[in-house]
Amino acid sequence: MLVSDKVDFITNWILNYTLKIPAQPVALVIGISGGVDSAVSSTLSAKTGLKTIAVSMPIKQNPKQHDLSIKHLRWLEKNFSNVTTSVINLDNVFESFKELMNSFDNELAFANSRSRLRMITLYQIAQYSNGIVVGTGNKIEDFGVGFFTKYGDGGVDISPLADCTKTDVWKIAEELNILKDIIDAPPTDGLWEDSRNDETQLGLTYKQIEEAMENSDSQYFKKYNEIRKKNLHKMLPIPVCEIKDK
Repeated sequence: MLVSDKVDFITNWILNYTLKIPAQPVALVIGISGGVDSAVSSTLSAKTGLKTIAVSMPIKQNPKQHDLSIKHLRWLEKNFSNVTTSVINLDNVFESFKELMNSFDNELAFANSRSRLRMITLYQIAQYSNGIVVGTGNKIEDFGVGFFTKYGDGGVDISPLADCTKTDVWKIAEELNILKDIIDAPPTDGLWEDSRNDETQLGLTYKQIEEAMENSDSQYFKKYNEIRKKNLHKMLPIPVCEIKDK
């Protein structure tokens, strides 16, 4: 499928999904990280013509990442009249949470809590706006390595990029004329104060992971499978205790 056709397909998919929701009109709510995934998801959402609410939610954010998120918010406002934007600083909320949970100090847990605080924020806005939360995860993260505790993606209503590899996302971003600084920025979940990027955390590049997902003979397959097994529980349905004799 041509990249331009993918743009139209995903845009129509988002719109058709919202039309099935009884309470109309529906707003689309999405967190903006400064990365290419949220830039593409928010632009595709805006292209539906529906009210789109794009929100940057910095938590002790790296200034360069935050600058990119602000640049994209301005780009959206310039190009789409149906977009409204907000910057909601969650520094104080996060610091209060850390202080409250200081007996359970764990670096990874606090990193993931950043995403969940953002998720709560997005759902608060969505409930107020009769909206749904649009995810930013791609195929590699959602179905490959389970690396999707992202910028508010701790829980979402729809995931328009879930069948797109990272390479697909980069191509769609170019088709949409997303800011080049965002396309070229190292992929990052924005959850760490040292600003480590996704590929450093994973130990493989996205292109290497894509190769391993498509070819079990790849030199990267063993490493990919190790990452996948560790996170497989995130990609399976929630285990349900089925009582046979009620």
